[in-house]
Amino acid sequence: MRLDDEPRSAARRWIAGDPDPRTRAELQDLVDAAPGSAQARAELDERMAGVPRFGTAGLRAPVRAGSNGMNRAVVLRTTAGVAAWLADHGRSGGIVVVGSDARTGSAEFAADAAAVLAAAGFDVRVLPEPLPTPVLAGTARALGAVAGVQITASHNPPQDNGYKLYLDGGVQPVSPVDGEIEQRISTVPPAVSVPRSEDWTTQHAALDDYLARVAELPSGHARDLRIAVTALHGVGGEPLLRALRDAGFTDVTPVEAQQWPDPAFPTTGFPNPEEPGATDLLLELAANIDADLAIALDPDADRCALGVRAGGAWRMLTGDETGVLLAEHVLSGLDRSAHPDPLVATTIVSATMLRSVAAEAGVRFAETFTGFKWLVRAGDGAGTGLVYAYEEALGHCVDPQRVRDKDGISAAVLGCDLAAGAKAAGRGLPDLLDDLHARHGVHRTGQVSARFTETAEIAETMRRLRESPPTELAGVEVRVADLLPDTDALVVTGRGGLRTVIRPSGTEPKLKCYLQVVEPAAEQPLRKAEDRADRRLADLRRAVSELVGGPRCPDC
Repeated sequence: MRLDDEPRSAARRWIAGDPDPRTRAELQDLVDAAPGSAQARAELDERMAGVPRFGTAGLRAPVRAGSNGMNRAVVLRTTAGVAAWLADHGRSGGIVVVGSDARTGSAEFAADAAAVLAAAGFDVRVLPEPLPTPVLAGTARALGAVAGVQITASHNPPQDNGYKLYLDGGVQPVSPVDGEIEQRISTVPPAVSVPRSEDWTTQHAALDDYLARVAELPSGHARDLRIAVTALHGVGGEPLLRALRDAGFTDVTPVEAQQWPDPAFPTTGFPNPEEPGATDLLLELAANIDADLAIALDPDADRCALGVRAGGAWRMLTGDETGVLLAEHVLSGLDRSAHPDPLVATTIVSATMLRSVAAEAGVRFAETFTGFKWLVRAGDGAGTGLVYAYEEALGHCVDPQRVRDKDGISAAVLGCDLAAGAKAAGRGLPDLLDDLHARHGVHRTGQVSARFTETAEIAETMRRLRESPPTELAGVEVRVADLLPDTDALVVTGRGGLRTVIRPSGTEPKLKCYLQVVEPAAEQPLRKAEDRADRRLADLRRAVSELVGGPRCPDC
């Protein structure tokens, strides 16, 4: 069989333009091995298969040599494209803030991004150390920056890194801007010829300014709360402890094995609080110290998960449960003179209870596509009046005036404020959830994730579902709404609050299905309603698993 030389030719061209000797050597080894190794050829094909694209939350890819990875050459060319787009749109010379987490390569990538932007004539402010993504987003907004760049892969596996971009007002780009930036990146010359300069300044006060704002968020006065926390080897450990202390919460114990940044993530292979096992050490600590609340951040501290003791055992709340609890807390303490027409928002894949909570509070509600780049634009396209937004994947925006994105640290502080107030009244967060269920119905949510080895299989499955949509799921007659061309998703609905949203993942080779059932609690005892909702959700999970792929659903 004749060897296809195009990936090797592309790799040689990439090597010639790569300024990093380490990744040049890494890619050259694959080029040399490809003629005699099918495995090396397949790897080379993957390494040269295009470039990382802007997904749900920026670029993300494995740290590796080649055009389709996270490496210095990709960062240099990406940043040159961003700089060119900014110049094209009248932002030349403006402030750009650059930060990073502590993942493999983050420090180098951030320095390269700052160097390219400085050479392009921007007023570049670099954060002084690896810091949470919300600090970068908040700093960019506070300074009126024309852009912010955070080097992070958030909660992705240890081998990944990424590039998160904020534009005017500290918000992530959406279509068509992301496509325009990608087009500018495609015209950038080889990375070795991209100009660089070290003419930037360090934004030393970024963390202090951010924490001062967070400390102002709690509306209650109770502070008697014992808290267990974990940073999952990310950059949120010390900032979270400082934030809690500044807000008056001093009885805080961290999971020491996970408190400090470590790009190897030695205690968890997938540092996402949603993943089974990721919070085991946290819940063990919470039980051992008789905590009142457990808090898990993801590695860049933009997500927050809360753990509670219920029925004698500890468990993590779902993003939807935390979302409605924080929403009601924000709305109950809202100054209506400062926010005369408030708006709360969530996404199409979240539970529907927030709509009922908003109606009860007499505030506006909006539902958006997945991702905070859409949530912060809820309502009129600019997020006018937004006071709170959340997505089910543990993202909560409790202070959109300062951080126009999800923020795990401010959400954690507000969660403690809520829990401390409940404790002072002899209650806990599970009791507050019961109150919500009694008034708005028991909302049970879950997921089915079908993992595929080929992205073409995902497209084929979506095509099949569009051509032959289901008419019944779990014994319930259903309707299917296709959200194309606005977004690649199907929404399946039926009586009893049944809803399933099916969409390709924006960060992994998965087809993700978000499930919901609602059981009214007004006409029956609450525990009976919960049991019935649990059974209905289990039935729906089985039906959706069969619908999208059956045995390929390890998360079903």
